[in-house]
Order: sequence, then structure tokens, then C-alpha cells
Amino acid sequence: MSKLDKFHGKTALITGASSGIGAEFAQQFAKLGCNLVLVARRTERLNDLKRQLSEEFGIRVQVVALDLSKPEAALSLFNTTQEQHIDVDILVNNAGFGLFGKFDELDWQRELEMIQLNIHTLVQLTKLYVKPMQQRNFGHIIQIASTTAYQPTPLYASYGATKAFVLAYGEALNYEIRHSNVHCTVVSPGITRTEFFEVSGQKFTFFHKLTIKEARDVVRIAISKSARGRSSVITGWFNTLLAFSVRFSPRRLATMVGYFMMRNKDD
Repeated sequence: MSKLDKFHGKTALITGASSGIGAEFAQQFAKLGCNLVLVARRTERLNDLKRQLSEEFGIRVQVVALDLSKPEAALSLFNTTQEQHIDVDILVNNAGFGLFGKFDELDWQRELEMIQLNIHTLVQLTKLYVKPMQQRNFGHIIQIASTTAYQPTPLYASYGATKAFVLAYGEALNYEIRHSNVHCTVVSPGITRTEFFEVSGQKFTFFHKLTIKEARDVVRIAISKSARGRSSVITGWFNTLLAFSVRFSPRRLATMVGYFMMRNKDD
């Protein structure tokens, strides 16, 4: 019996589900026989995905159109699932975005929304759903971080720091709940083919082209490691090597390397 069989018939709530990694999570969990709660701002995309997956896999799909960068959004989402008597067995905190540029030049309101979404909403959703999971003695929480969590990354200073928080928080939580049948897995993808760069404002560089992975590969690894109860995983051997090498580098050198990997050619 495969470890993935445990997901059949369970319900997965996926944030940021309208595109990229989130939409791929929806596809792969649907293929495993999971019912879905899909959350994002873009209602039309969510409804298209709902029609496709419900018809193809015969599963139940609930759509919740919500801007999770708002302070009240996490509680609103939780209340919605409670009112509809939906037991969330798998929580995928995928919603998030990055902002590229010099810290003193970035728009503060946009940056605040990023911090709200990447940290506050993620933590609150986890807090709201982890207790019911523990009461049912089953649950998997997947937190999407980034390889920027492993080193300071100039030009993504705030974004990288939010992902460092997600990594440390998720690994600590997984240890706290280790005696239950609930697991928290932090997934740190590197460059992935999504809409990330369109939102962040960064140009696509040679380094990106060299290391890019497809969303389906990232999600396949994430689900597999979550099923095994891993506390964290970096997707791709090259990304793993880079993150591991930071441990042996002076912080100043790691920061400098982060800058040269991320900067645009004309910076």
C-alpha cells in the first residue's frame, strides 16, 4: 500500500489555487481522490478548475473567492468551512508573493500586504486548522517557503525574510506535534515556472533559466515528502546543494552571492 493512499477521500484546502503551484496541487490531489477547497482571488479561474477537476475525477470541489492578504481573511475562510461542515484534512498554505527591488524603493503598502499574506495569514490558518486535525488524529500541513529562506537575499530582502520565518516556524511546529498523526512539511522550491516574476517585477535571468523547475515536479515532491511526514524539503538537487553550501559560507559572502544571483544584468 502506497503512503499516498492515505489521501484518498480526504479534503485538501489549497490557497493560491488559481494558478502555478497552487493549481498543480489541486490537480495532483484530485488525482489521488481528494475533495478540494480552492481559495484565491480570481473566481473565474477557480470555477474553471472546479469544472475540470470535478468532471475528470468525480470529486467534490468547493470554491472560495477571497483576498488572503486582508487581516480578517483567515478567520473568514475558517468560518466558511466550519459553516459548511467541511473537515479540512490537508492544508496547503501556498498563497504568497514576492517583491523585487531595493528595500527603500518598494511601495510600503504592497510590502505590508506581502508580509500579511506570507506570514500572518499562513500562521493564522495553521493555528485554526491544526487543532481540529489533532482532534481527528489525522492531518497534513504543507507550508510553501523558498530557497531564499536559507540565506539573506538582497533585492528580495523582505520576501526572503518572510520565507525564512515560514521555514523556522514550520519545522518547529512539526516537532511540537510529532506525537500526533498530524504533520507539518515545509517545501522550499527554487525557481519555478509560475507567474511569480510577473508579480515580483524581476526580469528572467540566466541563473533562472539554468535552474528552473516545472510546478508539477515541485508539487510531486511536496506531496510525497508530506506523506512521509518530513519536516522540510528543498526541491531539486541543485537547489539543495546551494542551500547546503550556505552552511559553510560566511554570512557576508552568502549575502553577496545571493545578490549576484538575483540582480538584473543591468543593475
